[in-house]
Amino acid sequence: MLPHTEPEPSRPLRSWIRSTPGTHIWLLIIAITSLIVVIAPDRVEHVLLHRNSSNIHELNHHPFRALLSSAFWIENPASLPLYAVLFEAFHAPVERWLGTLRWLLIVATAHVTATLISQRVVLMAIQDHRAPRSMVHVVDIGVSYGLAASIGVLTYRLPGPWRWLYLAGAVAFFGVPLLTGASFTDLGHAISLAVGLLAWPLTRHPVSRET
Repeated sequence: MLPHTEPEPSRPLRSWIRSTPGTHIWLLIIAITSLIVVIAPDRVEHVLLHRNSSNIHELNHHPFRALLSSAFWIENPASLPLYAVLFEAFHAPVERWLGTLRWLLIVATAHVTATLISQRVVLMAIQDHRAPRSMVHVVDIGVSYGLAASIGVLTYRLPGPWRWLYLAGAVAFFGVPLLTGASFTDLGHAISLAVGLLAWPLTRHPVSRET
């Protein structure tokens, strides 16, 4: 577990970043890969996104690389500002509260679990002729799976009635798409939210780097 970072009241931004290194290193890597996608020719962009996806083809041939690299790319670089806001709103508070190692354990577990289960469902759909064979090579980059896990675990940070309102909103946000024409990504989000909610035992002794 990383050592407690003392707050710096005169430098709140620096204190915030120092207390959430995992969140900001991850966000920096995503910014770099997004820049690569922007400047790369269309053909290279296509190859990069597919080679770094955790789809059935890549999982069969390069399982470790696929699971790891898919967590550092987003398909649309224009959505980077939105992801930055979401990282600060959900990942950073969880990492600051539980510590980097526990936050990373929850997020990684959700990313791997959601990816493997959702891609297994895709494979079964292909085998049953309910999905085209081309889905073997679908772009599946899972930054949002980790976010869904942090959204789930953050439930336990909120007090009293706010916790239940927040939980109802999170379940509705991820559950409605799952019940109305779900894609494999919707399934992955729901699984990740569940992983975050099931991580309650890890929240019982928080690090709490709050200033």
